[in-house]
Amino acid sequence: MIVATPDVPIVDLADLASHDASANARAADALKRAFGHFGLVYVRSHGIDGPTLETYYDHFIRFTDRPEAEKRPYGRRDLWYQRGWTPPNTERAVIAGGQPDFKECWFCAPEPLDPLATQQYPQIYAENIWPDGEHEFQATMLSIGHQLHRVGLTLLRGCAQSLGLPPYKLEELVDGGPHVTRALRYLPLRAEDIGTGILWGEEHTDFNLLTLLPGGRFLDAQGKRCARPDDQSGLYLRTRPTAEHPRGQMIRGFAPEGCLVAQVGQQLEILTGGTFLATPHVIKAPLTPGYTRVATAHFIHMHAHRVLQPLEAYRTPEAVAAYRPPVLAGTYGVKTLVDIGLAPVEALNQLGYRHYDRLEDLRA
Repeated sequence: MIVATPDVPIVDLADLASHDASANARAADALKRAFGHFGLVYVRSHGIDGPTLETYYDHFIRFTDRPEAEKRPYGRRDLWYQRGWTPPNTERAVIAGGQPDFKECWFCAPEPLDPLATQQYPQIYAENIWPDGEHEFQATMLSIGHQLHRVGLTLLRGCAQSLGLPPYKLEELVDGGPHVTRALRYLPLRAEDIGTGILWGEEHTDFNLLTLLPGGRFLDAQGKRCARPDDQSGLYLRTRPTAEHPRGQMIRGFAPEGCLVAQVGQQLEILTGGTFLATPHVIKAPLTPGYTRVATAHFIHMHAHRVLQPLEAYRTPEAVAAYRPPVLAGTYGVKTLVDIGLAPVEALNQLGYRHYDRLEDLRA
């Protein structure tokens, strides 16, 4: 069952920044209700620069319209596609049954990189790469990514308040993390694809801590900006299961005018012992062929050196059992990138003791 108009709370960032205790409390309560049941909140007063966002989309569309041969050199398999271009049909959801997501992407890191983590995790802390001659694409994407990151940090401060944690507890955990901004273009379906079950993005949960979505645009078959082609296309999410709805409810993730969307990722669910819910979500394609959509997601991650387990205040026996064993956030990220097909299986060999070959050589 799909609920068309769910009562997803809206949080005003001005309330989180206010010196008015009642405004702070109102925002913190909205976050707790939203992230606890929906795993998602709508955010107003976010300050994202609209003209910069639009210019960035213009340049990204221009890049994706290039012939595949021109884009191919930017598809960096050696970096596990964590920078540059991700070709179509590359990534797949963990439980997608083998269907790759129907999209192409561009990844960049908008925040400074930790030098030590760059040595230890060279793929997920890689330096940015950019298309030749696309200086404005670079500048606008970095700007939007940085703006979204600032919004996310403010939300994490509000989350800490709502959870009764020290004000900067969650921000400390993400400082220096492998944060990435992702530009996405969902691909057009052909007439023969309609009704075959192809999705723009299979149902999944994000593996990072917090995801920010500023909204995108639909394009018609001629590449012109247009309205949503039909009512079914777009973002849907699954709410927390209840006695009344044991499988959760599928609801439309349709932000009110002027709002962006923030979603809980697996890392934040684990830290809170399940108090906050990592949002299972799916991107449905239109029922009409020829349409595409461009969008952006900014992913805030824990630092690779941080231990991923429920925080002490949420370390109940049930939470410990559900989210065991503790693991480094960097290890968790590498394993997930293997699971979704971006990193090779051989990447798992990097997670253990790496000097067996030396011992073998000595014995020989």
